[in-house]
Amino acid sequence: MSNLDRTVSAIWKMEAARIIGGLARIVRDVGLAEDLAQDALIAALEQWPAKGVPPNPGAWLMATAKNKAIDRLRRDRRFREKLEEIGRGADAFTAPHVGDEDIDDDTLRLIFVACHPLLAHEAQIALTLRIVCGLTTEEIARAQIAPEPTVQQRIVRAKRRLSEAGIGFDDPEPQARAARLGAVLQVIYLIYNEGYAASAGEAYLRLSLCDEALRLGRMLAALVPGEAEVHALLALMELQSSRAGARIGADGRPVPLLDQNRAAWDRLQIVRGLNAFETAKALPGAPQDTDWPQIAALYGLLFDVTASPVVGVNRAVAAGMAYGPAAGLALLTPLQTEAALKDYYPLWAARGELLARAGQPDAARAAFETAAAMTRNQPEREVLLRRAGQCG
Repeated sequence: MSNLDRTVSAIWKMEAARIIGGLARIVRDVGLAEDLAQDALIAALEQWPAKGVPPNPGAWLMATAKNKAIDRLRRDRRFREKLEEIGRGADAFTAPHVGDEDIDDDTLRLIFVACHPLLAHEAQIALTLRIVCGLTTEEIARAQIAPEPTVQQRIVRAKRRLSEAGIGFDDPEPQARAARLGAVLQVIYLIYNEGYAASAGEAYLRLSLCDEALRLGRMLAALVPGEAEVHALLALMELQSSRAGARIGADGRPVPLLDQNRAAWDRLQIVRGLNAFETAKALPGAPQDTDWPQIAALYGLLFDVTASPVVGVNRAVAAGMAYGPAAGLALLTPLQTEAALKDYYPLWAARGELLARAGQPDAARAAFETAAAMTRNQPEREVLLRRAGQCG
């Protein structure tokens, strides 16, 4: 990949969600908006090598996409009506009027639109991860623990349903917002999670996704300050991100929690996270040493509610920390036959750690090697193989 290709790719990752969100508000069709944004990207790849990257590449991409929208709509039978709408939408994009309760961000607005109750929950998540943070079908399938063809169909059908139903791209009313909030929070968390531990590639962290999730979380907290869950999620992301500087070593490999240099943790971000946590605790509806028994108990309650096998893995890890490796293994072993977890490497990495702590180095080494064969992330694979080598 050339330097220019890398530059275009980086610009696209930063600008794509904002461009698609702005276009969706103009053309009122998320599928068409994504197509127009892709057309603008192709134009950039064709023109920038000869002309150079423009001073404001995001504005260039947006202007190009809007011009392509006008060309597309000229072929529409409702050309005049739509063209007037384009003019109004363009004005709204460049100089939006927002009230105190309006969503003053096209990306956040796009998430609320994609989480429309017309769509099934899995489709809401898949569509938003695709158009907002640009995850590939493979990455979304791993996040949802689902086959790639299934995820692809979810995305295609979701865009078609929104288009056929003529769903508007204006701010949802506060009551509609409240109904979609749970899905929106899950999407923001999944965006953060993909940045916190990339599912594939050569980089262990994708800090741009973490930063975007934090930006959206902070904006959402300002939009709905009375929602405890919003502040709780923001607290989680702030506190986890405070360790970013210590999670990667000089060699680019991940550093386990117990080996991290805590002096490298971001104290300001810790304060922000604790403040968000205190806000969440103070709202209706909603501890120096880690309280592993309490964490294990909370994961147990969550597992009872969701029956999620991924939550089951987390519960087993917490139980292993709270009550010893045998307790963790007792909860983890039944999950090995779960079809949804057949390629879920964290299960085998957790099993390796528990077996190592239980004094079973050969079985631990085999578990780490199994996990390494499953992961698509190169730094993670190297760490897992190194852990396998440490087991006798």
